[in-house]
Amino acid sequence: MDESVNVTATSSSRGVVIQVREKKSCLRAAIPYMPFPLAVFCLFLNTFIPGLGTFVSAFMVLCGARTDLPNRHMCCVFLLNVAAALIQILTAVVMVGWIMSIFWGMDMVILASYKEQGIPHQV
Repeated sequence: MDESVNVTATSSSRGVVIQVREKKSCLRAAIPYMPFPLAVFCLFLNTFIPGLGTFVSAFMVLCGARTDLPNRHMCCVFLLNVAAALIQILTAVVMVGWIMSIFWGMDMVILASYKEQGIPHQV
Protein backbone atom coordinates (compact mmCIF):
# COMPACT_ATOMS: atom_id res chain seq x y z
CA MET A 1 0.00 0.00 0.00
CA ASP A 2 1.22 3.42 -0.88
CA GLU A 3 0.77 5.42 2.28
CA SER A 4 2.94 8.29 3.40
CA VAL A 5 2.63 11.17 5.79
CA ASN A 6 3.61 14.71 4.86
CA VAL A 7 4.47 17.03 7.74
CA THR A 8 4.58 20.76 7.13
CA ALA A 9 5.78 23.22 9.76
CA THR A 10 5.34 26.96 9.43
CA SER A 11 6.36 29.64 11.88
CA SER A 12 4.11 32.42 13.04
CA SER A 13 4.47 35.16 15.62
CA ARG A 14 2.79 32.96 18.26
CA GLY A 15 4.52 29.65 17.61
CA VAL A 16 4.82 26.81 15.15
CA VAL A 17 1.83 25.44 13.25
CA ILE A 18 2.17 21.82 12.23
CA GLN A 19 -0.02 20.26 9.59
CA VAL A 20 -0.05 16.52 8.96
CA ARG A 21 -1.55 15.02 5.82
CA GLU A 22 -1.80 11.30 5.30
CA LYS A 23 -1.67 10.06 1.74
CA LYS A 24 -4.04 7.09 1.51
CA SER A 25 -3.97 4.33 -1.03
CA CYS A 26 -6.84 4.13 -3.49
CA LEU A 27 -8.34 1.16 -1.67
CA ARG A 28 -8.12 2.83 1.73
CA ALA A 29 -9.56 6.13 0.47
CA ALA A 30 -12.66 4.24 -0.71
CA ILE A 31 -13.85 3.65 2.89
CA PRO A 32 -17.18 5.49 3.19
CA TYR A 33 -18.13 8.03 5.85
CA MET A 34 -21.08 6.35 7.59
CA PRO A 35 -23.27 7.13 10.58
CA PHE A 36 -21.47 6.20 13.81
CA PRO A 37 -23.78 3.32 14.89
CA LEU A 38 -23.48 1.71 11.45
CA ALA A 39 -19.69 2.03 11.52
CA VAL A 40 -19.58 0.34 14.93
CA PHE A 41 -21.81 -2.44 13.58
CA CYS A 42 -19.47 -2.93 10.61
CA LEU A 43 -16.50 -3.09 13.01
CA PHE A 44 -18.37 -5.74 15.01
CA LEU A 45 -19.05 -7.75 11.82
CA ASN A 46 -15.43 -7.41 10.66
CA THR A 47 -14.19 -8.62 14.04
CA PHE A 48 -16.14 -11.88 14.00
CA ILE A 49 -16.61 -12.54 10.26
CA PRO A 50 -13.69 -10.97 8.35
CA GLY A 51 -14.78 -8.92 5.34
CA LEU A 52 -18.51 -8.92 6.09
CA GLY A 53 -18.53 -5.41 7.57
CA THR A 54 -16.49 -4.13 4.65
CA PHE A 55 -18.95 -5.75 2.26
CA VAL A 56 -21.88 -4.08 4.06
CA SER A 57 -20.09 -0.73 3.95
CA ALA A 58 -19.71 -1.08 0.17
CA PHE A 59 -23.47 -0.74 -0.15
CA MET A 60 -23.35 2.54 1.79
CA VAL A 61 -21.45 3.99 -1.16
CA LEU A 62 -24.42 3.13 -3.38
CA CYS A 63 -26.67 4.84 -0.82
CA GLY A 64 -24.70 8.08 -1.21
CA ALA A 65 -22.06 7.87 1.53
CA ARG A 66 -19.14 10.20 0.88
CA THR A 67 -15.58 8.88 0.46
CA ASP A 68 -12.15 10.42 0.00
CA LEU A 69 -12.37 9.60 -3.73
CA PRO A 70 -14.70 12.36 -4.97
CA ASN A 71 -13.48 12.12 -8.59
CA ARG A 72 -14.32 8.44 -8.96
CA HIS A 73 -17.68 7.11 -10.09
CA MET A 74 -19.89 5.56 -7.41
CA CYS A 75 -19.76 2.10 -9.03
CA CYS A 76 -15.95 2.18 -9.11
CA VAL A 77 -15.78 3.02 -5.39
CA PHE A 78 -18.35 0.28 -4.69
CA LEU A 79 -16.18 -2.26 -6.54
CA LEU A 80 -13.07 -1.11 -4.64
CA ASN A 81 -14.88 -1.82 -1.35
CA VAL A 82 -16.06 -5.22 -2.59
CA ALA A 83 -12.47 -5.99 -3.64
CA ALA A 84 -11.24 -5.04 -0.15
CA ALA A 85 -13.88 -7.34 1.38
CA LEU A 86 -12.82 -10.22 -0.88
CA ILE A 87 -9.16 -9.69 0.01
CA GLN A 88 -10.07 -9.78 3.70
CA ILE A 89 -12.16 -12.94 3.31
CA LEU A 90 -9.60 -14.81 1.20
CA THR A 91 -6.61 -13.95 3.40
CA ALA A 92 -8.43 -14.52 6.71
CA VAL A 93 -7.19 -18.12 6.63
CA VAL A 94 -3.64 -16.92 7.34
CA MET A 95 -4.82 -14.27 9.87
CA VAL A 96 -3.70 -11.38 7.63
CA GLY A 97 -7.24 -10.79 6.38
CA TRP A 98 -8.68 -10.94 9.87
CA ILE A 99 -6.26 -8.32 11.16
CA MET A 100 -6.81 -6.18 8.05
CA SER A 101 -10.55 -6.52 8.55
CA ILE A 102 -10.37 -5.30 12.16
CA PHE A 103 -8.20 -2.33 11.19
CA TRP A 104 -10.60 -1.55 8.33
CA GLY A 105 -13.49 -1.51 10.80
CA MET A 106 -11.55 0.77 13.14
CA ASP A 107 -10.95 3.17 10.23
CA MET A 108 -14.71 3.16 9.56
CA VAL A 109 -15.39 4.14 13.17
CA ILE A 110 -12.72 6.87 13.08
CA LEU A 111 -14.17 8.33 9.86
CA ALA A 112 -17.67 8.15 11.34
CA SER A 113 -16.51 10.03 14.44
CA TYR A 114 -15.01 12.75 12.19
CA LYS A 115 -18.34 13.01 10.39
CA GLU A 116 -20.33 13.07 13.65
CA GLN A 117 -18.13 15.77 15.20
CA GLY A 118 -18.07 17.82 12.00
CA ILE A 119 -14.29 17.70 11.80
CA PRO A 120 -13.09 18.14 8.21
CA HIS A 121 -10.80 15.24 7.34
CA GLN A 122 -8.31 15.99 4.57
CA VAL A 123 -6.50 13.46 2.45
